[in-house]
Amino acid sequence: MEKNKGLIVVSEIVKVKKRKVAWGITGAGDKIAEILEVMKDLKKQAEDVVEIEVFVSKAADTVLKFYRLEDELKRNFQKVQVELNSNSPFLAAWMQMHKYEFLLIAPATSNTVAKLVNGIGDTMITNAAIMSLKAFVPVYILPTDYKESIVYTKLPNGKEMKLRVRKEEADQVRKLEAMEDVHVFESLQKLREEFLGWLKTLKQ
Repeated sequence: MEKNKGLIVVSEIVKVKKRKVAWGITGAGDKIAEILEVMKDLKKQAEDVVEIEVFVSKAADTVLKFYRLEDELKRNFQKVQVELNSNSPFLAAWMQMHKYEFLLIAPATSNTVAKLVNGIGDTMITNAAIMSLKAFVPVYILPTDYKESIVYTKLPNGKEMKLRVRKEEADQVRKLEAMEDVHVFESLQKLREEFLGWLKTLKQ
């Protein structure tokens, strides 16, 4: 307490409640190292106002171990939860209760995209995305297969693998883009710019 001109002033540290974002990782190895670097950068820039909680699908858990990134993810993020089944951890319910500002899925495999387009929620992340949309909570997605093309992905040993994004995968993304409250990013840079733009509005 401090005395000031006969008045007692109580000095208190007011703890600002942080906004929360759920970041879902599905089982894609393409650009996973680059995505993790962006996650770390965004966490650093947002840490005074936003807490990023990470949710890892079963397939993503395998991929992160394959790329030797599991420990790095856990070192940099306090809350990392791995899927047990479609309702455990109970991300779907937390999204419906608006515990998080939005659900961000990056990377999103072509399998995840196809399930969302067809309303299949049989994994933790697809179930959470569908329940988010039912509750008017926006879902942001970075698909691995955005448009028909030839892509090169880097393997854990540093070698490159040539892959084809087929018309079938690209068509599913077009359907995803047409869904209400779903926002699809063409690139990791676009995701980063959008996140930082949202962050700027919180700090104003």
